[in-house]
Amino acid sequence: MTETKTLLNGLRVGESPRWHDGRLWLSNWGTQEVLAVDPGGRSEVMLRVPTTIPFSIDWLPDGRLLVVSGPERLLLRQEPDGSLVTYADLTGLSEFGFNELVVDGRGNAYVNGAGFDLMAGGAPAPGMVALVTPDGSVRPVADGILFGNGMAVTPDNSTLIVADSYAKELKGFDIATDGGLANGRTWADLGDGVPDGICLDAEGAVWYADVPNKRCVRVGEGGEVLQTVQVDRGCFACMLGGSTLHILAAEWHGPAKMFDGPPSGQVLTVEAPAPGAGYP
Repeated sequence: MTETKTLLNGLRVGESPRWHDGRLWLSNWGTQEVLAVDPGGRSEVMLRVPTTIPFSIDWLPDGRLLVVSGPERLLLRQEPDGSLVTYADLTGLSEFGFNELVVDGRGNAYVNGAGFDLMAGGAPAPGMVALVTPDGSVRPVADGILFGNGMAVTPDNSTLIVADSYAKELKGFDIATDGGLANGRTWADLGDGVPDGICLDAEGAVWYADVPNKRCVRVGEGGEVLQTVQVDRGCFACMLGGSTLHILAAEWHGPAKMFDGPPSGQVLTVEAPAPGAGYP
């Protein structure tokens, strides 16, 4: 079993990790905080987001931070003074909240959302991926995703990969020059794997975090399992910083009891065979 090291304790539920300027940034669900954690485990509150959950983060190519305010169905942008303004209004696309975010190298922001209210115990229904282009236009670009979670874009901006937790697969889409998506397909069948957050590495493999199976798994296109890191609690997301894999893990007792009990969220690290690549 691959040994992990604990970088940080005391999170509620860490999600949406991003490697940025030498630190791991993450959304600490249940606290409204975006944190940055340095390689020594020192954390700093970088932003407070006026929402509940979910909320996720990524950066535009010009360095401005975007935040998905999920329940409000808004994509926010942080201004130089630290304030948050509406970058895109997604309320016309769905009556349900939005979840994850990835920005490609051309500034296209992809945001996904479910077709039902998970936290309220709604009956599952397929969701969507929306595109916000640099000129501010908003449109749906993919549907039929049972429950979209983490997303990643290949370094050449040619492929979007979406973790579909309920389908137990990674879905791939070709990215057109206008940011639209085509040729939706199974990029990797994960068997009994339940993918949440994902990240890409320089060898073209994907790491996916798995809550019910308490593991992070590295897979190649097609689904071949290349490496598994087993831990003692649910893995919600993962991100490579160089060749160090950062795992966001926490106890999971279902949506209704997500924040019951003392904080159990951690950032764990383990050395990986290849450095991170692509977006985020």
